[in-house]
Amino acid sequence: MSSKKKVIDKEFKINAVKYKEEHPDLTCEEVASNLGISTSSLYRWVNEYASTDDKSNVFRGSGNFSSDEAKEIARLKKENRDLKDAVEILKKAMNILNSQ
Repeated sequence: MSSKKKVIDKEFKINAVKYKEEHPDLTCEEVASNLGISTSSLYRWVNEYASTDDKSNVFRGSGNFSSDEAKEIARLKKENRDLKDAVEILKKAMNILNSQ
């Protein structure tokens, strides 16, 4: 059986941090257990949320991008490169087919 890593989105992380804040009577272990996540993940999210001034950019994900726009631009540039490569391959294939 293959084990897939569970992907948790930004909204879930923010809700988890708020749930912890709204239930001060619960320990981090109890909150993590209730949400089905690891205690270390919850601690990390709470610290990251508390240390970020701009809450709209908290939990942006991996990568060295300064903003969501920069991440989108990088994705579009990669897609553009891939499409140009595909066009070049198709041109070469057409030349091969036409020469026969």
